[in-house]
Amino acid sequence: MTELLTERSARIVAARKLTRRAGRDAAGLFLAEGRQAVVEALADPDGVREVFTTEAAAAAHHDLLAGTTVPVRLVTEKAAAGLSETVTPQGLVAVCALRDVPAESLTTAPPRLSVALAELADPGNAGTVLRTADACGAGAVVFGAGSADPYGGKAVRSSAGSLFHVDVVRGAPLGTLLPALRAAGVTVLAADGGGEDSLDQLGPQLAGPVLWLFGNEARGVPTELAGLADARVRIPMRGRAESLNLAAAAAICLYTTQLAQR
Repeated sequence: MTELLTERSARIVAARKLTRRAGRDAAGLFLAEGRQAVVEALADPDGVREVFTTEAAAAAHHDLLAGTTVPVRLVTEKAAAGLSETVTPQGLVAVCALRDVPAESLTTAPPRLSVALAELADPGNAGTVLRTADACGAGAVVFGAGSADPYGGKAVRSSAGSLFHVDVVRGAPLGTLLPALRAAGVTVLAADGGGEDSLDQLGPQLAGPVLWLFGNEARGVPTELAGLADARVRIPMRGRAESLNLAAAAAICLYTTQLAQR
């Protein structure tokens, strides 16, 4: 850690392109900012190209950086700010390889619990669902075509490190994937506030391999995809609220499934 890289350094210029989806896809890389994300990233050092840190962050996180075999490079505060998508940059950023797995892996070896997101718009929700899926023991999260990118800065932060614990499938054509999963023995459940089946009455349907399908925050699951599910499931509510936001609904559905699969 001898050379101090500035915002004009070639490495920083290249890394700054990773703040955009097109840049991430072209390079096959993404940025993970902050101690928690970098800790989880470095648990698999082969998936990390390099770590950028300011002098202040290097001192604060000496225990983390001293033992890694990943190249650690000192950068100026301004350079670190250019890699951050937050108001207060943390000065610690890892450059990581995208963690995508092919959609076919879900049909050849279906996880006991997985999630598919259809046209999810909010990157914060993308990260929150990843975090919830991880907490409930899900093996994979599928981001259907048109969904937010789980590798964007807001999504990575919202996942609180869980992005590194769960398989990620991006851009999958859900119209063909869902029938293939059902043929492989996976029960596909579409979360729908107007669904015919109530979550508290599913019972045995939650015991086997299950994939939960959640839709757009405003429009819900597209009708054509809901029609491919084994059931359209509503969450019973005693109060007067008309609906739950996507993150809350996902947490309830996944936690209920986790309990049934114990």
